[in-house]
Amino acid sequence: MAEGVVARATAVAILDGVLGEGRMLSDFSGGDLAPADRARALRLAETVLRHLEPADKLLEKHLRKAPPLTVRNTLRLAVVERAEGAPAHGTVNAAVEIIRQGGKRTAHLAGLVNAVLRALPETFTLTPQKLPRWLRQPLVHTWGRDAVTAIEAVQAQEPPLDLTLRPGFPAPEGELLPTGSLRLRSPGQLSTLPGYAEGGWWVQDAAAALPARLLQPQPGERVLDLCAAPGGKTLQLAAAGAEVTALDISGPRMARLEANLARTGLTATLVIADALHWQPDALFDAILLDAPCSATGTIRRHPDLPFVKDGSELPALTALQTALLDRALGWLKPGGRLVFSTCSLLPEEGEAQVAAALHRHPGLTVDRADLPGIDPDWRTPDNALRLRPDYWAEKGGLDGFFLARLRKPV
Repeated sequence: MAEGVVARATAVAILDGVLGEGRMLSDFSGGDLAPADRARALRLAETVLRHLEPADKLLEKHLRKAPPLTVRNTLRLAVVERAEGAPAHGTVNAAVEIIRQGGKRTAHLAGLVNAVLRALPETFTLTPQKLPRWLRQPLVHTWGRDAVTAIEAVQAQEPPLDLTLRPGFPAPEGELLPTGSLRLRSPGQLSTLPGYAEGGWWVQDAAAALPARLLQPQPGERVLDLCAAPGGKTLQLAAAGAEVTALDISGPRMARLEANLARTGLTATLVIADALHWQPDALFDAILLDAPCSATGTIRRHPDLPFVKDGSELPALTALQTALLDRALGWLKPGGRLVFSTCSLLPEEGEAQVAAALHRHPGLTVDRADLPGIDPDWRTPDNALRLRPDYWAEKGGLDGFFLARLRKPV
């Protein structure tokens, strides 16, 4: 294929996997692609997923019936590239070549693709797409239509990259956020940035960095990071001087944590096990439970989620969260603290979980969530924190998170 077409064709194949087979973007390995082509293909696919609905509305005006998925995705890619300012000539030629290279399945539609793309306006913009109905309706009910529209506007943008910094180490230049994370707009190759080789930082969304900070680990404390992989929170706890046990059910994801510990020179005891069956040999001073959830708060960074999830997994997830929370509370010393967090926008995975836990465990309380740099409006009436993607919208937004610090009675 001609230069520039390889990444585009790969992006179309990725979109076919997400929209046709329900595969996650994280499942894409890149095969034999050069790193630059792989990165570009993923960025293109992510951008299309952020603008799929408005791209389809524009294309519908020029299509009498829906073409095969690969052709549709090629058209969507071209529309999104054009909306981003790519030259029409190169975009149309690349799309036609992708279709021609598709063999009998698509080659006969090259003329259609050419005609549709040449019929588009010279310049146009794409409006932010709406969340899927199963998610949008409960969020509108919870926060109102204006808030959800603001969330959708943030999710339509490519998010910046946040780093958690270690004091005293080199760091790249960026915007220091009020909560202490460093935000980069165009980071480039991470391994070439100042401080990478020294283990001076790791990638972690500013919202994801708050649960470990809310736990306030102290040097020498025995701390459990439950559901630890891929490990940003474990690194935070270890950097604070705690004696960390990091537990996760996934071996491959724990391998990433092991690699990050090696790069940073930090230490933790790693345990690959199912938390519902594992039993510690002693109680913990503090526990961080970043529980498995719908991940609906991370759509700004994972735009495939609305297309591969439909909400049907929620009952099983909330039951698992409840079981993990009850089990973890049993591993906590009297007077110990547990931070419960989820990267979800849904109250049943946050506020409702904590309310139910307080009812099940007499004497359990919620500490007031005070952290440097947080907006007072983020605090819930019950002393927890509720973060939404539209917070700090002018800075690039935040992942949606719920977090609460629970205190076990003495």
